[in-house]
Amino acid sequence: MAKRTEILDAAKRCVCGDREQDYGSPEDSFNTIAGLWNAYLGGAVTLDAKDVAAMLALLKIARIASGHAKEDNWVDLAGYAACGGEIETEA
Repeated sequence: MAKRTEILDAAKRCVCGDREQDYGSPEDSFNTIAGLWNAYLGGAVTLDAKDVAAMLALLKIARIASGHAKEDNWVDLAGYAACGGEIETEA
């Protein structure tokens, strides 16, 4: 069983580590995803990077709710929350 500090440390490694070097900043990635989702939705709504962070967090919550959650679902949830919080406070 992971301790909360271990989960937060793992999330920090994900959102502040090699992934950013490999894929770019979460903000840029979430903006790209928002653009793709907006195109798919055909203008029914307009999503932004903050919405993407929230919706990806909801995906992780859905996986947790399935009863088959894995530790990485909690790590990813913490990471998406941190990214969304930063996007919100920088807006």
